[in-house]
Amino acid sequence: MLSKQSVFYVVFVILLVIAVGCSNPEETTSSQEESEIAGDKSVTLLFSFASTTIDPHQDWMGVRAGIAETLVKVDDHLEIKPWLAESWEQIDERTWTFKIRDGVTFHDGTAVDGEAVKASFERVMEVNEALASNLNIESIEATGQEVTFTTTEPYPAFLSELVHTNASIIKVDAENIGEQPIATGPFQVVDFTSEAEINLERYDDYWDGAANLEEVTVKFNSDGNVRALALQSGEADIAYHLPPEALDPIEASDNLLVESVSSLRVHFILYNAAKPALKDVNVRKALDLLVNRPVAVNEIMNGHATAANGPFNPDFAFASEGEPESYDPAQAEWLLKEAGYEKNDNGKLEKDGETLTLTLATFQGRPELPLMAQYLQAEAASIGIEINIVTVENIDSYLWDQQDEWDLVTYSNLTAPRGDGGYFFNVAYLPEGSLNPGQINIPKLNELTKQLNVTADLDERIALQKQAVEIIQEEVPQSFILYPHIIVGVNERVKNWSPGAEEYYLITNTMDVE
Repeated sequence: MLSKQSVFYVVFVILLVIAVGCSNPEETTSSQEESEIAGDKSVTLLFSFASTTIDPHQDWMGVRAGIAETLVKVDDHLEIKPWLAESWEQIDERTWTFKIRDGVTFHDGTAVDGEAVKASFERVMEVNEALASNLNIESIEATGQEVTFTTTEPYPAFLSELVHTNASIIKVDAENIGEQPIATGPFQVVDFTSEAEINLERYDDYWDGAANLEEVTVKFNSDGNVRALALQSGEADIAYHLPPEALDPIEASDNLLVESVSSLRVHFILYNAAKPALKDVNVRKALDLLVNRPVAVNEIMNGHATAANGPFNPDFAFASEGEPESYDPAQAEWLLKEAGYEKNDNGKLEKDGETLTLTLATFQGRPELPLMAQYLQAEAASIGIEINIVTVENIDSYLWDQQDEWDLVTYSNLTAPRGDGGYFFNVAYLPEGSLNPGQINIPKLNELTKQLNVTADLDERIALQKQAVEIIQEEVPQSFILYPHIIVGVNERVKNWSPGAEEYYLITNTMDVE
């Protein structure tokens, strides 16, 4: 008899075969063929999450697409390196001075100096409340090529927060920043169609040397199967976040390859802490015991992942040292009984006359998450919990705008994109956090996060973060499933490029084609 996960896999394969059969390669001219006809050097990148705006202060694609840049960046080892700022100095616990590189210009030729950087930060703090909260800037002063920030309190994490893509430096008096931002990257915007496509051309006066490519097209499609097929047909040169089940024909191709990179991301189930049933930690722990992590890693991700034992990749010093929670439906049933639930005549769990019925939100942008949602739905049904799945296009908007409509969600976040867990504790657990649509509010965790925010010593920060992880594991505000690999399909004509674990720098001046 086929297992539940095997049934999901068979259905997926059937749908993929149908999709391939319905496509007509004769109707499509590939991006590579178009490039050869035109005689130019161009790349088409297909991404999973569509941008409704490309304002770098409100959307991540500014940095990802090589349009905009930040003062500092992280390298392959997650160490902070100079970018638009050639150097910096921490004057005291609250004051940081950065020296902006000479010779940097915006895409309209305007020189970038301290005043331009100050104006850019003043704007981002006006239009991006979440980043403003993370930066904790009290004042900014600019003189020549220097800009000085004073934070509201001692803030050791300030430097790493400047890596955030929304901290990009842009020309603030541009007429249409949402569709035609003027920034400092190797590529400038030709035109932008919301949620569909960005067309870019090389900025010849780029400060770090003109790009090898002349043109770049970034396209968006939330369907992982479509992205895989577009790569195979030649419509895309690079396709991000491919479904593991769609990789066989790509790996078998003579001119395509698959990059599977261990990421700084975790896939998890987020619980809505405002919902009555989920306020009970025994209910959350029971659901956590229904998550079969080995199945998720081996059958849903085809091995392109590692089972999760907490929010952070185990390679980090501040990560949990314990084993991932084991699948245990019998223990889950016992915990639900402790929470007051009994099975009614229909086999449904019930308490005070109400059945345990939950709404689980998911989205197609990461194609493995709906499969994980379906698996949890089946496991929950086997012990009497009814889970209704809703699939939404824009998951973040839905979670924030419809907080009364959902109980749990298959979610995914970068948890330590700058090599430190402080970012995730602030944005995902503090009540005002920008990644806390589940309304998590754990007082002892809040206090520990505030203590972490003013602690500079590295060993002390690691110890505090490990304590915070222990609290998270006790309270179970999320069920961490796995650390996924970033699965990217690449045409072998693309040279001098590979995906990074941080998922920030997709289009660069050094990437090339042959």
